[in-house]
Amino acid sequence: MARGFNSGNKQEEDLPKPKLNKELLLRASKIMTYLRPYRVKFGMGMLFLALSSLSMLTFPALLGAMIDAAQGKQTYSWLTPEVYYIGGVAFVILSFTSIVSFFRIRIFVEIGERALAKIRKDTYHKLISLPIEFFANRRVGELNSRLSADLSQIQDTLTTTLAEILRQLISLCFGVFLLVWVSPKLALMNLCILPVIVVAAIVFGKFIRELSRQAQDKMAESNSIVQETLLGISNVKAFVNEYFEFNRYSNQMDSVVKLAVKGATFRGAFASFIIFCIFGAVIAVIWYGAALVSIHEISVGDLTTYILYSMFVAGSMGSLPELYSNIQRSLGASERILEILDEPQEDIKVEPSCKDIRKKISGDLSFNHVAFAYPSRPDIEILKDINFTANAGDKIAIVGPSGTGKSTIASLILQFYTNNKGEVLYDGKPASDFDLCDIRNQVAIVPQDVLLFGGTIRENIAYGKLDATETEITEAAQRANAHQFILGFPEGYDTIVGERGVKLSGGQRQRIAIARALLKDPAILILDEATSSLDSESERQVQDALEELMRGRTSVIIAHRLSTIVDADKIIVVENGVVSESGTHFELLQKETGLYRHLYTLQSKQQKVDM
Repeated sequence: MARGFNSGNKQEEDLPKPKLNKELLLRASKIMTYLRPYRVKFGMGMLFLALSSLSMLTFPALLGAMIDAAQGKQTYSWLTPEVYYIGGVAFVILSFTSIVSFFRIRIFVEIGERALAKIRKDTYHKLISLPIEFFANRRVGELNSRLSADLSQIQDTLTTTLAEILRQLISLCFGVFLLVWVSPKLALMNLCILPVIVVAAIVFGKFIRELSRQAQDKMAESNSIVQETLLGISNVKAFVNEYFEFNRYSNQMDSVVKLAVKGATFRGAFASFIIFCIFGAVIAVIWYGAALVSIHEISVGDLTTYILYSMFVAGSMGSLPELYSNIQRSLGASERILEILDEPQEDIKVEPSCKDIRKKISGDLSFNHVAFAYPSRPDIEILKDINFTANAGDKIAIVGPSGTGKSTIASLILQFYTNNKGEVLYDGKPASDFDLCDIRNQVAIVPQDVLLFGGTIRENIAYGKLDATETEITEAAQRANAHQFILGFPEGYDTIVGERGVKLSGGQRQRIAIARALLKDPAILILDEATSSLDSESERQVQDALEELMRGRTSVIIAHRLSTIVDADKIIVVENGVVSESGTHFELLQKETGLYRHLYTLQSKQQKVDM
């Protein structure tokens, strides 16, 4: 658990911070390309938006004309100066506005939801296409936050904020034009505050965006803490570290709150400044307008019309800061999503055709002077010069001290990583001659720590062959010595295994994994210390199942217990990144100074002590 404590801060430091607004907007525009397939509907939505906004702007003029009509005056030559007539026209326009507003909202929400669904699909598609190294450097909670919190922020923008900004801009532009039309003198007084507001928006917007980015990073870190704690809840309780984990989460949430309050302070100061400017201008307008009415320069109806238009313009300008803040937060969120979408992915097709094998592998496997260092630690060479060959059907064991690269060899066989030097050969051909789909479809692994998905036993076994029939699933379970214990559950094969398979014992999980591998029917099988954490009875049952699984296929056994590999066709001893010795069990025991003999002697003595 401790290994994740500071990784979030490192991630925050490593995140690119665009120096120019132009660069940020250019990257964010990539998100907006998801609206392109809906441009026709978007155009219709814009039409309804314009109609609803413009029709709303007729009400101040109609209400002003109604007040003048009540005093026996005609405001507009084209409008009959009768109160009932003007009221009737107002209700007709109101009905029209309500109808087009319905279609505006309906269309923009549909476009936003469909575009967001496509973004979610593409982000998830990209995530599962990324190489193992990407996930080794990031925490699951952080990535989950990207798919939830950040995309939710983008969702608000696509479904609501974008349309609302367009509506308010239309109301603002036409409202300003109508203010000038009704009374140029009053309009000049109003428009003097515009430059001040624009400058304030630019200055405050910079701080708001940065604080929003930091808050989203902190929230992602807090999600990672929750994810780690819940996945390792047994360890938390075993070490009585509930308070420590609570304190760790509390500190992170305090940081989130601190940033949120700081951001709210900036937004609140901005909003207060805008409110003071806008409504101060409205008060000044009424004051000055009343003076103009008193000298008969404008009518009471015109002043009413102007005041109502001022309220429209003030409302539009007053809502723009909050909408602008939402856009800033969305830009920060879209930056995170684009970081994932811009990551280089594996050369693998995430589509049904990937399950079709184009080049068959018979099972020959060779490592030819292979050297490898993890991309995150390029200066530390794990494998320096690995050479070995396994013929189809051979049982090869790889042994050696911890940290010598045994599991790394398994990762290279599965092509989770690409070797820095040398070649990994399948049937005498380099890995580059095969599609990744072909290699991974014909290589299976049974690890020490088996991961089961949270569904049923049937679903977990069928994961090895998604179109497997009920008969095939049952046969695989029988061959894996799992059928009997599965039938012992009340729900049988429909038993829910729980998160990561917690409802099953270690031996039961191993046998489910073996049944899954049997269904896959691989040419090459990797057993990564598959029995090292089991008790004697479970180990016997699993070992029997493994013997069935290894029959007729190339098997690479990474072993800790040397007693389980005495019948291997070849044992390869890896020491300090190279193959120090190889041979059968009896051949290696003849080497008095060999590492294998030393390890085997130590384990034999320990077994006698344990007995």
